[in-house]
Amino acid sequence: MYTLVGADGAPYASAEPGRFGGHRRTEVYGRLDCPSALRALARGGYAAHRVFFADAQTAVAAGYRPCGTCLREEYLAWKGRQSA
Repeated sequence: MYTLVGADGAPYASAEPGRFGGHRRTEVYGRLDCPSALRALARGGYAAHRVFFADAQTAVAAGYRPCGTCLREEYLAWKGRQSA
């Protein structure tokens, strides 16, 4: 069993692993192979705040923004909507 975060921000059990990871404090989500997240995990401390999402739409609905490193195009689109 895996614990994922739903669109309402609440955790739930899932038989399938999440496709995206996020950081609870910064409310950023990205790919599981994101170089930035992997570096943060290697430094330690990051794992305690890690959450997982089934898909990008759920992460956005839960209030998370795309990572500027691994989801560059999605991040730039998000950033453009923030300044509009």
